[in-house]
Amino acid sequence: QAVDLCLFDASGRHEQQRLRMPASTNGCWHGRLPSAGPGLVYGYRVHGPWAPELGQRFNPAKVLLDPYAREVVGEYGGEELFLGHTPGRPAQRDTRDNAAIALKARVAAPLSPAAALAVRPRIAAGERVLYEMHVGGHTQLHPAIPAELRGTFAGLAQAPVLDHLQRLGITTLSLMPVQHRADEERLLKLGLRNYWGYSPIGWFAPEARYWSERAGTTPASEFRQFTDAVHARGMEVVVDMVFNHSAETDELGPTLSLRGIDNALYYHLRSDDPALYENWTGCGNCLKLSEPRVLQMVMDCLRHWVTELGVDGFRFDLAPVLARRTPGGEFDPRAPFLAAIAQDPLLSRCLLIAEPWDIGPGGYRLGEFPPGWLEWNDRFRDAQRAFWLHRSVGLGEFAHRLAGSSEDFRHDGRAPTASVNFITAHDGFTLRDL
Repeated sequence: QAVDLCLFDASGRHEQQRLRMPASTNGCWHGRLPSAGPGLVYGYRVHGPWAPELGQRFNPAKVLLDPYAREVVGEYGGEELFLGHTPGRPAQRDTRDNAAIALKARVAAPLSPAAALAVRPRIAAGERVLYEMHVGGHTQLHPAIPAELRGTFAGLAQAPVLDHLQRLGITTLSLMPVQHRADEERLLKLGLRNYWGYSPIGWFAPEARYWSERAGTTPASEFRQFTDAVHARGMEVVVDMVFNHSAETDELGPTLSLRGIDNALYYHLRSDDPALYENWTGCGNCLKLSEPRVLQMVMDCLRHWVTELGVDGFRFDLAPVLARRTPGGEFDPRAPFLAAIAQDPLLSRCLLIAEPWDIGPGGYRLGEFPPGWLEWNDRFRDAQRAFWLHRSVGLGEFAHRLAGSSEDFRHDGRAPTASVNFITAHDGFTLRDL
């Protein structure tokens, strides 16, 4: 019904001004603030009905993070004040104001455009060797990396790291999630953090936990320096994108951004009870990429990571969720997201890697993604382990998987290299298991 732009001091703790958005055109609220510039800290309050039974969870007492934020101010600590509902009474709207601790956006100074795709490293598909890495962990104990750079984007860009990877024959660094995240309340109460990072809330913003905080840098500029350093070595960078769910979790989770902006638009809700969320991810919610505005956000975000932050491609976590439709949740290889990627002149030329399973209806979709996509192939991993460890797989199966699993991937002219023959990954067997 209305949207307020809320301006804060540099710390983000003190609300200084509240401006009503003057107009709504085709469902989008908008206004122009001529004085806005880099460094401005802001959030939104969105007015509308509180009717969880209809999927509506508007609560202007809660300041909301701009989904397009390039930098995020603040950190979610599991406080009850983030809840849109009254604690213990999920049907009742909580009227306590959370402005002092809410996540906000900071207007970021633009980076210079990243190098054109045409001049970036081009690895022959059959020669690509992916190496999955965790930014925080990879250099945490590295004796050749300065202590102040360990666990950061800057640490990964250091010569000892890249020298070692090149000696191994690695062509492509595959980073676990590096977008701004909010740890789950359950973990926070246990004194833990979401180490892997699969709980995003600021998809455009590189995670500040991996920033060295060196003078003259930002999380974004430091990440860009890292991708530039990797490209200078003739290697590629792939980032793990989590668009299947958000850190707002289920109906008892916090109101950080999308839930308060337009819950019924951004999330798949249960058709039999819109107060509840579809949970094909196991994380409490699923983003609804069949909605044009949600799809637009995702496409804008991917282009941002390519053109401004310099990545060469993406690994999509629980990718079937991105192509599920409601009602029913059927996987559709011609879903809006997959069609939008295919026609995009920039993104269609990037590396597109699907984790081809989730826990939704018929959740295992190995080999079912369209031409242009690569897919993690766990059948390769399983066949290799079984063959070498206890010979429970025959030579024919071993060779079939090694050669690209044609029974799964040869449809629609897909090449054998559509199969990412992975040996080990963050959520599976370790090298010690081999």
